Amino acid sequence: MAAEPPLTPELLAKFGPLKSYPTGRRLDSSLDPDRLVKTHCCFCGQQCGIQLKVKDNEVVGFEPWEEFPFNKGMLCPKGVRRYLQGSHHDRLTSAYVRDPSRPEGFRAAPYDEAIRRVASEIARIQAKYGNDAFAVLGGASMTTEKCYLLGKFARVALKTRHIDYNGRLCMVSAAAANKKAFGIDRAANPTSDIPLAEVIWIGGANVAECAPITTSYIWQARENGARIINVDPRITPLARTCDLILPIKPGRDAALFAGVLHLMIENDWLDHAFIRDHTVGFEKAAEAVRDWTPRKTAEVTGIAERAIRQAAEWWGTAKTSYLMHARGMEQHRSGVNNCLASIDIVLASGRIGRPGCGYSTITGQGNGQGGREHGQKCDQLPGGRDIENPEHRRHVAAVWDIPEPELPHAGVDCYELFRKVERGEIKGLLSWSFNPVVSLPDSAFIKRMLQKLEFVANVDFFMSETARFADVVLPGSQHEEDEGTVCSTEGRVIKINQAVTPPGDAKQDWRILQDIAKAMGRERGFTFASSRDIFEELRRASQGGVADYSGITYEKIEARMGVFWPCPSTDPEGTPVDHPGTPRLFEPGSWNPVARGAGPFYFLDGKARFHAITYEPPTEDTDDEYPVILTTGRVVSMFLSGNQTRRIGPLVDQYPEPLVELHPVLAGKHGIADGDWVTVESRRGSLTVRCQVVTTIRPDVVFVPYHWGGDRSVNLVTIAAQDPVSKIPEYKVCAVRLRKSGEPEYARRLQPNQ
Repeated sequence: MAAEPPLTPELLAKFGPLKSYPTGRRLDSSLDPDRLVKTHCCFCGQQCGIQLKVKDNEVVGFEPWEEFPFNKGMLCPKGVRRYLQGSHHDRLTSAYVRDPSRPEGFRAAPYDEAIRRVASEIARIQAKYGNDAFAVLGGASMTTEKCYLLGKFARVALKTRHIDYNGRLCMVSAAAANKKAFGIDRAANPTSDIPLAEVIWIGGANVAECAPITTSYIWQARENGARIINVDPRITPLARTCDLILPIKPGRDAALFAGVLHLMIENDWLDHAFIRDHTVGFEKAAEAVRDWTPRKTAEVTGIAERAIRQAAEWWGTAKTSYLMHARGMEQHRSGVNNCLASIDIVLASGRIGRPGCGYSTITGQGNGQGGREHGQKCDQLPGGRDIENPEHRRHVAAVWDIPEPELPHAGVDCYELFRKVERGEIKGLLSWSFNPVVSLPDSAFIKRMLQKLEFVANVDFFMSETARFADVVLPGSQHEEDEGTVCSTEGRVIKINQAVTPPGDAKQDWRILQDIAKAMGRERGFTFASSRDIFEELRRASQGGVADYSGITYEKIEARMGVFWPCPSTDPEGTPVDHPGTPRLFEPGSWNPVARGAGPFYFLDGKARFHAITYEPPTEDTDDEYPVILTTGRVVSMFLSGNQTRRIGPLVDQYPEPLVELHPVLAGKHGIADGDWVTVESRRGSLTVRCQVVTTIRPDVVFVPYHWGGDRSVNLVTIAAQDPVSKIPEYKVCAVRLRKSGEPEYARRLQPNQ
């Protein structure tokens, strides 16, 4: 296929700048609205309640939704400004087809023509190369109904095993660890348990910037006397208010937890009855940490020995405790082991399954939880079912009305999909609300693979960096233009309510899917009239699975302001019930369909699993040639690849460009001053950005946020190493070198206000 179109005045006029985006118009939010629509924020996994103000089919502002129990009207900067994206002039309102004869590289096309082109290219590629030669990538910020239908579309309409999703870049290490340790992939506790804890352990989570409303729960705990332990190579905003900061060297989390478990065993800070009655594998886990003395742990992690001892004592002697973590622990080659090691100290304490005692992962994407529960993940079917389990396959195949042998088997993760492109095994791609050009590591490789594909179709509501490589771009729907459900970070299924209709030729995403299926002559099973109809089928598909939604209805969600899954529709005897949902997992006597009364954990014997973890260093450690560790993450005003937030003026104003953070000691070694241009270079590539000299980072580490594309993308530098189990990329650590630079060419191209 053709290369990415060049930056031209025509392209700027039609789609906005290629390397950065205009700040967008600021709507007059004082307008009297026609109505208020109760819904939820479109960004992170907190899914805060919000009321959108609508006038003349346009979202013109917001009001707090103080009754919603999670955020009680509070919103972060992104939530406050999210309404501005709907009226941005970059909004895709028609389909586009690649036209190399035009300076901008595309021409507007009638929607039906674009659909026919997508359908015919899928059919051509599959007829020539086989069904698995066409792949699908989905997004984890879409409603659960869309995610469910996309998984069904790939496996039933396209009959391909190659579907995965951008949640692969987010929570999959935690998901895999949760399933290995607990048998279920969900936060064990509602956030309302956080203020009840005496000790809170925060591992690799910049809560104040990435999940700001969760900060209020931690502050409530602090006001109740809780001690807060924060593990991070940076002193993040929340860490500045914590009782103990453990400035870990990136990639060493499993070593830290090994040292803590060692001290818990040495000092007998253990719940022996819980370990005996509700777990297996403790002896092997204990043997694995036998040599992890405080001195050895300090040497490996870069944390002072006295701080390790203090953290272990606080955790070990608490009566109630809560451990939470996020990408800082998970986005590593050892991400699953890091999470399992953290679960080991939770199980050793016995503090789980009761008020104020718990464990959770802070979900990054808006529907990161629901997006994988119901079929986008390459190895998972609706209800959290295993695609290789014969019983699971039969259940879903029956709901989909296809013979079980026709249901494809497991595919590969989203990065491996591009390796298959390199090997010539995949020839076409449908990408849906996913921006891999910005999001995936070693982005130069991703661009080459997109250019190698014979056909790429992209569905989104803004022209993303990935869409610029597409042959056909279809205009999808924004959050407020459809209804459906999502699952928040605490396992609460909530309802998204439609506020406005899509503009122009833009369509709700599930309608686009069905239009493609119809154009291919494969519409059987894809004739839903509404999102509600899709959800009703999803309920049946999930029934009896670990992620059981069968007892959830739209009406129940709205009446209760969310329902925590699992929520079955029948009791253990099969009698229909109005189940209230399950806010807290693993409570004594709680029922689950796996253990069937044998115990609270989701294994046949009802017991949780300890794991004997062996620490492994990062794939790429520092050396004389590349002596500095690079880590990546978010800033409070931006979200994911920035395709939305870089178009919202006040959010751009708050953080207009990526900066590299470095310590004064490191800056001094390189003759760098605050505000200088600095080149960060790895074995894969380099980027040049301004620097911010701060004292809140380890002297051997630099930090760059990942919300920008083009020449400002930190993923030009990152490594494509992956966890062997979860396949999550190792975004949080690679080796780089620094040098002071002059102003880069891209900076001279940008307009003054960008």
